[in-house]
Order: sequence, then structure tokens, then C-alpha cells
Amino acid sequence: MQHQENMQTETEAQAANQAIDAAQPAGEAVPEVEVGTSDDVVDAEAKHVQIIAELEAKVAELQDAFMRAKADGENIRRRAQEDISKAHKFAIEGFAEAMVPVKDSLEMALKVETPSIDSLKEGVEMTLKQLSAAFEKNRLLEINPVQGEKLDPMKHQAISMVPAEQDANTVVTVLQKGYNIADRLLRPALVTVAQGK
Repeated sequence: MQHQENMQTETEAQAANQAIDAAQPAGEAVPEVEVGTSDDVVDAEAKHVQIIAELEAKVAELQDAFMRAKADGENIRRRAQEDISKAHKFAIEGFAEAMVPVKDSLEMALKVETPSIDSLKEGVEMTLKQLSAAFEKNRLLEINPVQGEKLDPMKHQAISMVPAEQDANTVVTVLQKGYNIADRLLRPALVTVAQGK
């Protein structure tokens, strides 16, 4: 009985080989499947461990670079806020420096015990020159339109219209000078303008 079973197993094996040969084109060898040894498995595992270690090192490096960049960004933002705060606080510093001599001159004029009209006038003229120089240095410019100049609503404010021998909507008199600071209107000039003829 044992012999019969062995014969049947051999017959089945031969039939399987014939089926493989029939399915395989002539002349091609059947590829052999390699069964991995334990050394191959250990080598593959070691490679994976090495790759993971390299990736972890790269992640740590990128994380460090990110934290440094974030800290630099925070420092730049903080410095910019400090600069803006200082600019707001000390924006008038240059103008104040130019105004101090004007105040000094006014105080000296008040200290004179018996001022004459001429000395007062001379002192006021000198103080006005200092004040004008301070305005000019800080780009605080007068708006003083001449008679006959066309009314500019961006620089002039008409208080009234008066009959005059000039074109309509032109300046007749300046009641109060206006001022620009840099290119911005600080105060418009107050003027009277000519009515239409």
C-alpha cells in the first residue's frame, strides 16, 4: 500500500512538471526562487535601521533650522516694533531741537529790563528768522497765495466772496497763511475770493 502511494505521488509530480514545461516557452529556464537566509534578513533589517536613523537625523536638523528661523523672525519683528515705537516717540525730536533756540531768544527778550521799541522790534525780527529757519529745516512750508492767484481748494479755504476788479474765484486777500508739512496740508490759507463780475 505504501508502494502504491509513492507511485501515485511520483505520477502527480511528473504531471505537474509536464504542465510547467508545457506552459513555459521552449528554451527558457524556470526561474529559481531564492529562499532568504537569516543573514539576508539581518542585513535588510540593518539597512532599514540605518535609513531610519538617517531620516531621524535629517528631521532633527530641519527642526533645528526651523526653530532658528522662527527665533530670527521673532527678533526681527520685535526690533521693528521697537523702531516704530521709537519713531513715534521721538518723531518730533528734530523739530524740537530747532525750536529750542527760538524759545531761548524769547526768554532773553523778556529779561531786558528797559527795552526800547527798536530793540524789541529787532529781537522779534531775529526770533522770526530763527523760527522760519526751524520751519524750513523741518519742511514746514508757508502757503501764502498772492492776489489774483486761482483759488485752490486743496490749499486755500475761502472765508467770503467780495466784489473785486479781478477774475472770479481768485484770491483777493490772505487773512491767515496756511502751512504744508512735507507734502501734507497742515492748515489751509484763509482767503477772501473775488465774486463773479
